[in-house]
Amino acid sequence: MIMKTTRDDHRIAWLTGLAILIHMLESTLPSPLPGVKPGLANVITLIVLMMYGWSAACWVTLLRILVGSLLLGTFLSPTFLLSLSGALTMLAAAATTRLAPAAFGPIGLSVLMAIAHIAGQFAVAYTLFIPHQGLFSLLPLLMTAAVAFGLINGLISQAVLRRLGHPTTALDPARREHP
Repeated sequence: MIMKTTRDDHRIAWLTGLAILIHMLESTLPSPLPGVKPGLANVITLIVLMMYGWSAACWVTLLRILVGSLLLGTFLSPTFLLSLSGALTMLAAAATTRLAPAAFGPIGLSVLMAIAHIAGQFAVAYTLFIPHQGLFSLLPLLMTAAVAFGLINGLISQAVLRRLGHPTTALDPARREHP
């Protein structure tokens, strides 16, 4: 059986490649605090989520993490595990917004996803790597950074979606799920 690809498949593949590139470029940025990065590749995840649905956003995110970690040489390292845990909790948070889609535009969704991402990373960092109460002293700073970067990424996503002519006021409850 020959599978046919659609124009949407090509766009999602292109966006996946772009997310991997951004992920790799962002890994070169200096970090003022361990674990604090802008998460610019998540702009692509949010755009895919808004345009193609949750399933496509999952594929883009998981491929970005897998391929990015293989290219950067961090596969199965603590960095990989933290990235994966953040992504899984972020995707879970995005899935819950499908229950009330009209309540979330790209900015609110981005902030929610950023907070979930940090929460997932923090849980894994505490459980697997640094099981010390002192780690909790970083949580307010990490959450503040998550809100700030979530806001910035949401604004970027909203601007890109507008430029592409896609609605940005709220998630469309009837948005397509890409197989």
